[in-house]
This record gives sequence, structure tokens and C-alpha cells, in this order.
Amino acid sequence: MSEIPSPDEAGLTTGALARRLGVAPTTLRSWDRRYGIGPVVRDDGRHRRWRPGDVAVLEAMCRLTASGVPPADAARAAKEAIRRTLADPAATAPTGPTGPDAGAGPARAESADAGGADPGGADTRPVSAAGQDRQAGDGPGPARPDDALQLGVDVRQECRGLARAAVRLDAPGVAELLDAAVERHGLIVAWQEVMVPTLHAVGRKWVSSGDRYVEVEHLLSWHVSSVLRRAARAAASREAAGRPGPVLLACMPGEQHSLPLEALDAALGRRGVPTRMFGAAVPAEALDSAVRRLGPVAVVLWAQARSTANPPLARHIADTRWGVAGARRAPVVVLGGPGWAGRAAPGLHRPTGLAEALTMLAGLYDTA
Repeated sequence: MSEIPSPDEAGLTTGALARRLGVAPTTLRSWDRRYGIGPVVRDDGRHRRWRPGDVAVLEAMCRLTASGVPPADAARAAKEAIRRTLADPAATAPTGPTGPDAGAGPARAESADAGGADPGGADTRPVSAAGQDRQAGDGPGPARPDDALQLGVDVRQECRGLARAAVRLDAPGVAELLDAAVERHGLIVAWQEVMVPTLHAVGRKWVSSGDRYVEVEHLLSWHVSSVLRRAARAAASREAAGRPGPVLLACMPGEQHSLPLEALDAALGRRGVPTRMFGAAVPAEALDSAVRRLGPVAVVLWAQARSTANPPLARHIADTRWGVAGARRAPVVVLGGPGWAGRAAPGLHRPTGLAEALTMLAGLYDTA
């Protein structure tokens, strides 16, 4: 009786490999037809069966296209890298752009319309969703994972690569793309134009697909949080004596969405503004105690959902006083998040986005 071959020996079907890589089966067939990166052996001469060597080529292809390399160039590089790896096991497959345009990153098809500039001089021009180097059949299509996440047509190219890496659960790829976005565009633009659109797309897919993509959302959120915390740690500095109190950042009681506050925390650190980040779901009593102990120049209260926005608590924090008689002080309270929309909050501040909040809080700290 013959032994049943292992999955590696039998090879993967095109459908199974597409699910593993997070691409559509039609994309694999298109790559095979256009660039010759199909399986070396086919059952009965017709049916595709992808062996480990075939899979390695496609994994390298996916990493390269996710980082913005045009598919034709990515296919050549992937095949050459795997050929070298087979000849020299110490060699590794490429993980990003190669060739003379490598330093330019994935913005090969930037629009001529300028979209403003980050304070640090970062490029904020929108990038064409398709890219001038994509060929027919390789660009966005209805079965591709990034389109399944409904990113839209006017997002930066990095969003598409990030979405594909997240759907593949490619943690190293997600981390590399997030780091590259922050380095290239600056923290504010990377947050607003790369991280947020991709997070929103994953969240919409989670809600609309019956709890599918939960693992994608968790993986992406964790890596976004990681890159923001690394940015905050890199910018941390010792607080000088005699300077005003820090900016206190906290989610409202019951509010679990802390990523926007983490982005603001990192951005404030890069501007030299000291912070105290308390994260998700801070109890009212703990928030009151922290304000009295720290004497912050400002308190940012985040509410993603209307159910967690609590105007009486925000007013209580704004009315808190400390210091000696005749020189008592109170914090400036800043409300962040869509949960506050439509809530009356006279005397409290509601910036429209990260850039406005950063400018306001840095100004408060500098003039306090």
C-alpha cells in the first residue's frame, strides 16, 4: 500500500495558496501567464500544484509588490532571489524595492497636485491608487484583498501594500511598511493617510463579514500601536524643573479605542511636549486623582463611541483646581473622537484632527 504524500510533497492547489498569501486565485494565474512564476510541475499536465519552491517565489513576489515594486520587476527579482537561495542557502529573498529606484520607495505614481506639507517637510501629496507601472490584470480588482477591504481609489499606495500584508498575516511585512511610512512621510501624515484608512477598511470588513478578519484587525492594530510607541519612546526627554505640567491623555470610562491617543502621544513627544498616557477605559475616580496629582496643562479625553462620551465628567475635570490660594490653576480640556459629536460642551475644545490637536496642545504648553 503506497504512502499518502505529505501536503508539501503533494503541493497546494491554487485556491489554497491564494488563501495562504491573501491574493485572488485569478491573480496567481495572471502572474503565471504574464511572468512565468507558475508551478514547475502540474498534475496530469493541466492542474496547478504549488510545491515549496513555487510558494517561496510567490511569497517573495508578494513582499516586493507590497512594498511598491511593479509586478514585472518583482517577478524577476523573486525568481532570481530564489535561484540564488537554492545555489547558496545563506542568501535571502528580497524584502523591499531593489534597483536604481530603490530609495524612492513606493510613490512611483504620485499625483501632480500638492496636498500640503507636514511641519517636518514630509511629502503629503496623494498617490495614485493604481500606479503607472501596473499592467492590466495586476492592478486592483474585485477579488484582491485590499479591494475586499474597500480602501477606495484615492488612498496612498502604501495603504494597499499594508492591507495585503495584514490580510496575509505577514507580521514582518506589516512592521516594515509601517516603519517606512513614518520615516518617509512623518508621523502625522503616516497616521492620517496610511494607518487610519487601512484600519478603517479592516474594521468595516470585520463588521460586515460576520466576525471574519478579526485576526487581521488585531494584528494590524498591535503593529500600529507598536510603531507609535516606538516613536513616543524615541522622542521622550526629561522634563525641566519649573516647566508647566504635562499633557494628560486618557480614554473615557468604558472606551477601549486608544490608538488615536497613542498617535497624539507620539506626536507631542516629537514636539518636546511631556505627556502622561493612561490608555483605554480610565475610571472616573482614577482620572480625577491623576489630574489632581499631576496638575496637567491640558487633559485630552477620547471617546470613539457616543455611549462613552460623558460631558458632565469632562466638565468636572475642567472645573478641577489646584495650587495655593490666589494662584489656583485648572487644566484646558480637549475632547477628541467622534463620540463627542453633537454633544454640547461650552468652554471645552474640540480639534478637528491630529494636526490641529498637536498645534493647540504644543501652543498651550509653550505659553503656560
